[in-house]
Amino acid sequence: MNTNEHARFQALHQRYLTELTLRGKSPKTIDLYTRCLRQVSDYFETCPDQLSTDQLRQYFMHLVEHRSWSLVKIARNALQSFYQYVLAKPWEYVPIVKPPKVQSLPDVLSLEEVGRLISHTRKLSYQVYFLTTYSLGLRLSESLNLTIADVDSHLMRVHVRCGKGKKDRFVPLPLMTLKALRRYWATHRHSGLLFPGGQPPYEAVVGVGSAAPRVMAREGVQKAIKLVALECGIRKRVHIHCLRHSFATHLLENGVNLRSIQTLLGHASPVTTARYTRMTHEAQQNSALMINALVDRLQVDWVAS
Repeated sequence: MNTNEHARFQALHQRYLTELTLRGKSPKTIDLYTRCLRQVSDYFETCPDQLSTDQLRQYFMHLVEHRSWSLVKIARNALQSFYQYVLAKPWEYVPIVKPPKVQSLPDVLSLEEVGRLISHTRKLSYQVYFLTTYSLGLRLSESLNLTIADVDSHLMRVHVRCGKGKKDRFVPLPLMTLKALRRYWATHRHSGLLFPGGQPPYEAVVGVGSAAPRVMAREGVQKAIKLVALECGIRKRVHIHCLRHSFATHLLENGVNLRSIQTLLGHASPVTTARYTRMTHEAQQNSALMINALVDRLQVDWVAS
């Protein structure tokens, strides 16, 4: 794009950013949608308001052939929103045939494998992170962003804030997990975060003269769990979300009902939770005490602080 085209693109980009913000889109959605707008402009080296239907077809053909279906959907939604919010033009629908959905099931670790995984982790921060993620049934970012204020040692529960769908929930806090969190916190004593990242004072620069707390790197914990699994001889496809799947499956095997598991995991739909019945035997009841008993059975050899 020449200088004039680039300036016009920046104006369109800013208008789109404003419109998405005013409509209450999440920061993640705003980032994805504006990135898609930039990518299609870079692909044709022209402003997105100049694209023809044939060009859009060509672009989506390129995405279907080289990218994942999820990215194709995001790009289509992003451009459709741009046409609607910024250009006030009807979206000339580009027909994209959705590929057949593969009904795959995630790998689940046994309780013994979870214990081995944590015990063979040589870094205390990752040990405690893996235990916390498993024993609270959390998503990767939910456990990374836990704060001291989220842990209620009197009611023995954790306040999970702004989970998927921007929803909060409470989950029971096993005593073993509380002790592990206290032990790890004593090694860094951060004023707010349980899992700070980088070096003290654990802050990232966000502007001139300003900084924000930095949490442990997502890439670090993902890489660590894969390496430890290999060292343990676990040949399953192990990643952080495996701990959450395993937790839900173990609860079901121990008698916790699906409605309770749905609440603990923060699933919007019971259909999502019901898939765990395909991974284990159906069971019946629910109790925070059962979670404590489950976590207490983990055999963990802690590394020195």
